[in-house]
Amino acid sequence: MEASGTSGTAGPARRSAAAPPLTERQRERRRRILHATARLACRGGFEAVQMREVAESSQVALGTLYRYFPSKVHLLVATMHDQLERLHGTLRKSPPAGETAGDRVAQTLMRAFGALQREPRLAEAMARALTFADRGVSPEVDQVSHQTTAIILDAMGGLENPTPEQLSAIRVIEHTWLSTLITWLAGRASIAQVRVDIGTVCRLIDVTEAGALGQAPRSGPVASG
Repeated sequence: MEASGTSGTAGPARRSAAAPPLTERQRERRRRILHATARLACRGGFEAVQMREVAESSQVALGTLYRYFPSKVHLLVATMHDQLERLHGTLRKSPPAGETAGDRVAQTLMRAFGALQREPRLAEAMARALTFADRGVSPEVDQVSHQTTAIILDAMGGLENPTPEQLSAIRVIEHTWLSTLITWLAGRASIAQVRVDIGTVCRLIDVTEAGALGQAPRSGPVASG
């Protein structure tokens, strides 16, 4: 899942890369912050996530919260990464079983969509944050993109060395996935339309896979998810 600003390497990104690893206590504090953010967003969406309320709910000082996350956008994009990480763990326990890699990716992304569908206010808050993210949020947005790519690669069969064409197809799929999420949240697309669009774009996986093997791509129905 990609958003604007993922390719920049602004100052915050370089500082993040050079930062020392978190201690166990810091990781636990960060987990509390992200869980509190998700709870608030589930109840009231983007507007309900206020830094002071997040600090109080997670039992950290407001200044501490700002050291971890400089803004609400940073916080909600990091929450998206946390949610995708949890989803990835669930998917690994119950992987998709489609006939082709494209089918499996489509099923995986529709399962992810279903998880977001169950918490539409949280989904709306995270999608808005990704849309608002500028270069200053590049490290957090990059984490979301890398996690989404990892989910797709696992669905493809754990591909370790994807070709440039396959990586390009994955990026297009990520863009489409985010776009369909936004249009569905805005009430401009039905779940049926989302399923068709996701199935259609995931055919790119089979096209690039066939190209890597020197074969003709298999034609078939759009994956049903």
